[in-house]
Amino acid sequence: MSGQEDLFAGQRAERRSAAAPLAARMRPTGLDEVAGQKHLLSHDAAFRSVVESGRLVSMILWGPPGTGKTTLARLVASYGRARFEPLSAVSAGVKDVREVLAGASQRLEDSGARTVLFLDEIHRFSKAQQDALLPGVEDGIVILIGATTENPFFEVNSPLISRSTIFRTEPLADNEVAELIGRAHGDAMRGLGGKPLITEDAVTALAERVGGDARLALTALEVAAAIAEGRSAVIDVDVVSEALQRRVIRYDKGGDRHYDVISAFIKSMRGSDVDAALYWLHTMLAAGEDPKFIARRMLIFASEDVGLADPAALGVAVDAFRALEVVGLPEASFALTQGVIYLAAAPKSNSVKEAIGRSVAAVESTTTAPVPEHLRSAATSGEKELGIGVGYRYPHDDSRGVIAQNHLPDGVDADGLYRPRHHGAEDLLAERLRLADEVLGKPGRSSRHRGEG
Repeated sequence: MSGQEDLFAGQRAERRSAAAPLAARMRPTGLDEVAGQKHLLSHDAAFRSVVESGRLVSMILWGPPGTGKTTLARLVASYGRARFEPLSAVSAGVKDVREVLAGASQRLEDSGARTVLFLDEIHRFSKAQQDALLPGVEDGIVILIGATTENPFFEVNSPLISRSTIFRTEPLADNEVAELIGRAHGDAMRGLGGKPLITEDAVTALAERVGGDARLALTALEVAAAIAEGRSAVIDVDVVSEALQRRVIRYDKGGDRHYDVISAFIKSMRGSDVDAALYWLHTMLAAGEDPKFIARRMLIFASEDVGLADPAALGVAVDAFRALEVVGLPEASFALTQGVIYLAAAPKSNSVKEAIGRSVAAVESTTTAPVPEHLRSAATSGEKELGIGVGYRYPHDDSRGVIAQNHLPDGVDADGLYRPRHHGAEDLLAERLRLADEVLGKPGRSSRHRGEG
């Protein structure tokens, strides 16, 4: 290529770069520019060691959108001085894969140069399509880097899994997103060059609203800049709201508002006010609250406030949490909403919480109480000769399934640690325990505490 041709090629590349979206222009050129992913990029991390060594290994990058999977794949190729061949499993097929493999094979024969085949959304390839990758990976013709938002152990063929190292990417923290926004806003060569101005509140609002998605943050910043240029030339919170196409709710995840809203959410569920509980749930989701924080509070609530009045409530809360882990937002909002409706509408009982308090108090007041001889484990015949384990009566030998015997140390009064409320399913449990207590000779729960709740 002549000098003039080089010049024209360089000019064309510059024009392409200038026309690229902000997220593409700000793509890191080295590991130290990557935002977030400290677990992969700290100086003693395995991923960083592999990349900086220049030794190319097949891998699968698993994580949410906008966490840098494509960027990391490009850097692997760059540090390994390999050609980067990107394909998307959404649009590519076996024919495209074979073309890349053929080119990589020829390149390897001609110059010894390696090829990184980056397959975005690898989980969208069928098992048969994934099988087409195997020969090239196994023979070392290409280094495969697959990117997926789904669990690769479920979505990727076992042979490919066994030939790859799996690295997981995590959503960026709010402060990491804010730092990225500041860098893109101020960068004179690739970013916005500091124009238009952006307020600190706008940076905070944008960082909190993108759910740790770096690409979304930069895309919204670019849209916000375009909106502001036609108005006050300042990116404020209202401009960020327009750029995101949704209202930014004033909500400080580290301040009083955070604790006030979660308190209102819990108290609304406890008060069986389904509508109010849903209002506070979606206030938190719209404000960018960590959905796992919400789901954890639902798990606690299911036992603390619903408890045995509806034993299925805990399972509903667990299922909602699991759904969140599997599909993420926004789809998991269905499961969270379903869970909140169930928990708020369920009968309530705090008998589990109160039983914990009474049980802990009973244990603390009898710390030296010995286990009765008949309840102890007799592992040898010698222990039985000493009376250990002797006298224990097997409840299944009685038609009622309960046999009168003492299960506590002598002198320990633990009668009525659990006191059922007569709400929902717990009323049936209370009746079963009343019958058992009569056989065990424990009148306390059925007489002393009768009618509580």
